[in-house]
Amino acid sequence: MSTFTSTLPDDLLNRLNELSQKQTMPKNKIIEKALSIYLDQINKAEYIKSYKAAANDKEVMDIAEEGMIDYFNQLNQ
Repeated sequence: MSTFTSTLPDDLLNRLNELSQKQTMPKNKIIEKALSIYLDQINKAEYIKSYKAAANDKEVMDIAEEGMIDYFNQLNQ
């Protein structure tokens, strides 16, 4: 595990301290969990954006339709 040093605004650090005490959880664990959730959300947002872009791409839709036709034909065999 690596060490990372950063500065936080006082109000955010105060909230982190309060939560740490209330949850009896170390601050670094709270930050680790929060950052993991945030990065997952960004990743999901990027996937959504790429799927929306693909939906507007005629070539991608044509390939998808061809794949669905092939799959349907395989199911009927």
